Amino acid sequence: MTRIDAKFAELRAANRKAFVAYVMAGDPDYDTSLKIVKGLPGAGVDIIELGLPFTDPMADGPTIQLAGQRALEGGQNLDKTLQMARELRKEDDTTPIVMMGYYNPIYSRGVDRFLEQAKEAGIDGLIVVDLPPEEDEELCIPAQKAGLNFIRLATPTTDDKRLPKVLTNTSGFVYYVSITGITGAADAEAGDVGPEVARIKAQTDLPIIVGFGIKTPERSKAIAEVADGAVVGSAIVERIAKGDSVTDVLAFVKALADGAHSA
Repeated sequence: MTRIDAKFAELRAANRKAFVAYVMAGDPDYDTSLKIVKGLPGAGVDIIELGLPFTDPMADGPTIQLAGQRALEGGQNLDKTLQMARELRKEDDTTPIVMMGYYNPIYSRGVDRFLEQAKEAGIDGLIVVDLPPEEDEELCIPAQKAGLNFIRLATPTTDDKRLPKVLTNTSGFVYYVSITGITGAADAEAGDVGPEVARIKAQTDLPIIVGFGIKTPERSKAIAEVADGAVVGSAIVERIAKGDSVTDVLAFVKALADGAHSA
């Protein structure tokens, strides 16, 4: 059982929905980013998604693209992102960390070496948005053999014919992308999301967490009411980009988390 599996078991026992927060590692700089990451569990975050900056983030909108650019310009890389996870693990051995990004940096490192380092650093799961199920032998299956969850994205265009393929070898949870398009581009609507979550749940026992387009505590609650939890990324990254203090960023995260937890 991974920390992700344990977290969802704990949430189920408490009849509580999950709140997942995404931040780009190294944005706006390493030290500030680390302070934010370390503060996330205390702000009510159940699972941390740690973005691995990459030069060509095809699924991300301008907000997260710019965060990745800031991080890269500040010297953030795969080693520093793993180090950030290690630093959190010195203080917190229970909050799951999911590394989210693209395959190129992992491929460049070498899959076996990367998985060994990720496991040692305390990473619990991977979301690699540009590796479809047809490429499972590349990373998904080796990751699961190494004891990491491999979390897949399902979208409004994932029809019933495609869905079983997407769910094959997926573990930890399913990340349902609430909108067609890029991160931060539109608002998620619970009325649209609810039937889609039910459709996916008919084919898997995994928790369904909904992301993309959740920007307020009210929306976080509404989405969590029709799913197993909500994930917010762009709205948090926008606060960091504006230069909000660590305290203010974490206060905003807590409001989002409280929204999801009130569902």
